[in-house]
Amino acid sequence: MKHSRTAIGFLLSALLLWWTLRGVALGAVWQVLRSADGVLFALCTVAGTAIVPVRARKWRPILEPAAGALPYGALWRSTAIGVMMNNVFPLRAGEFARAFALTREAPKVAMTTALGSLAVDRIFDALVVFLLMFAAMLDPRFPDGATVAGRPMSDVAVSGVALVGTALMVCYVVVLRPAWVTGVAGAVAGRVLPRQRDAIVGFVELAVGSLGVLRDTRRFASVFIWTVLHWLTHAFALHLGFLAVGVHVPLSAALFLQGVIAIGVAVPSSPGFFGVFEAAASVGLAVYGVPKALAVSWALGYHLLSFVPITILGAVYFARMGLSVRDVTQAQRGPDPT
Repeated sequence: MKHSRTAIGFLLSALLLWWTLRGVALGAVWQVLRSADGVLFALCTVAGTAIVPVRARKWRPILEPAAGALPYGALWRSTAIGVMMNNVFPLRAGEFARAFALTREAPKVAMTTALGSLAVDRIFDALVVFLLMFAAMLDPRFPDGATVAGRPMSDVAVSGVALVGTALMVCYVVVLRPAWVTGVAGAVAGRVLPRQRDAIVGFVELAVGSLGVLRDTRRFASVFIWTVLHWLTHAFALHLGFLAVGVHVPLSAALFLQGVIAIGVAVPSSPGFFGVFEAAASVGLAVYGVPKALAVSWALGYHLLSFVPITILGAVYFARMGLSVRDVTQAQRGPDPT
């Protein structure tokens, strides 16, 4: 199953990259990148990399209810390793690698707690990304009647916010009635997988613990603020890239585009989201009337510049911790039954 998903991801990435580059003269793309403002592109790279330490800081209050105050260094290195693994390996291997690296640096953090905290992390990400995307549509400069795949973008944004809001409500039910949730999990597991019932109930209990941030208004606000800062920093990096290559769109366009990209990279793809990222960027910038060649030039330039620094940093931390890909894959498979 994993091999087929990997193959589908690579195939889809290749098809989307072909579709994105179709009709675009590579010479024109090279010319745009050659004439780009190097200083702005350098600042864009710095801002694009800065989102990773911000994400690491956001992780701390999510984990606090279950693991206490963790040192920032461990959170930062684990997050960098996770991004590197996502950039190099398929099937979003970085999500598990991030949790695994943290359990190696902070053994008091259970793997299920770390993985559950990442689910909370992604819920906040989706909520904020779609809220900012919707806010961008309220900008008077947003093009009238904009559509993607024949659907009004306002419908897409509202649907996304509604979906994330529903997920947040489910999380609150889990938090407010943990005994009921674990009881249901135990009853279902007892009928379907009786031999694994205790393990499943234990996993659910730890996962429920990772949602503790939702019980505390202060922690909830902290995670929300750090999430907003994370995505505003990301949007700022996108905008610096726009300026570097001469894409003249309002600042709010970056908020809109990162929402489109977030939707795009949710589909299976190759490591680093190559092809998917460029296709989503091309579609998103087309809403603002940006020529395809210019949009593709920005997407390729920004993607490569944001890809390289954090991948190198993550690889350095990975090596310094003495980790190996085999360690991560074996942990992901679980203990050997023999």
